[in-house]
Amino acid sequence: MTFEAEQLGESGPELASLLRDLRKRAGLSGDRLAARCNMSQSKVSRIENGRTRPSLVDVEQILRALEAPPELVAEVSALARLANTEWRNLRELRRKGLGTRQAELKALEASSTNMRYFLLSMITGLLATPEYVRASLAHSPADTSKAVAGKLERQAILYDTSKRFTFLLTEQAIRWPVVSALALAEQMDRLSSLSYLPNVRIGVIPLGAKTPRTPLNTFTIYDTSFVTIETSAGSLVLRDGRDVQSYSKEFEGYEESALFGEELRVRLAEWSAACRS
Repeated sequence: MTFEAEQLGESGPELASLLRDLRKRAGLSGDRLAARCNMSQSKVSRIENGRTRPSLVDVEQILRALEAPPELVAEVSALARLANTEWRNLRELRRKGLGTRQAELKALEASSTNMRYFLLSMITGLLATPEYVRASLAHSPADTSKAVAGKLERQAILYDTSKRFTFLLTEQAIRWPVVSALALAEQMDRLSSLSYLPNVRIGVIPLGAKTPRTPLNTFTIYDTSFVTIETSAGSLVLRDGRDVQSYSKEFEGYEESALFGEELRVRLAEWSAACRS
């Protein structure tokens, strides 16, 4: 079974219909299937009606309960992974407008409690100065005024102490010359200031630090719900619990290599002074 990238995230209705048909072909009621899966009948109903997106574990439980043959298990599991994966290319994002994207991110942050950001090559808009935000969008052919305003507006969420934020940045992400040297020094000063917020942890992985693996992409983990992965061509959303757990472990490994608190602030002060000189 092969799929194009544009199909990712669009197979949910197909998966729901297939699971419902398989149950009926097996001659099981929703109640009986739920009992076999140790799942509530209401959850089975929501899955079959497409109101709840089943995880791969949910799908495997259902297929075992239905005593599905191995080849069918492989096919349905592939469909389930697609249903839990969404691809959004840059063309789509630009068509909707960068301002719309900022509204979507604001809604994600409002509905999440614990957010973890791994920043490989640039500083995220939540931590950025206005000049850095404008410079980070300067390459876009579209009007970026709404996107700039949206990025700056989103920063208010950092002061909501009911939420927890952890930002891990590579030294490259902090020191990459997105703006002039003086503006970059101001950006470093802002990071230092934000590191004092009680609900915000900012860490830096210095060049030369040993890490458990080589990072390839920027990614964000929202609670234990899903992960977004940024690439140069677009963004990928993974909702399956095992994918989220895998990225959580990767994040924890990078945390062990990072400098936090006063060690972070000392390093930022050194880099800021170098920019000003």
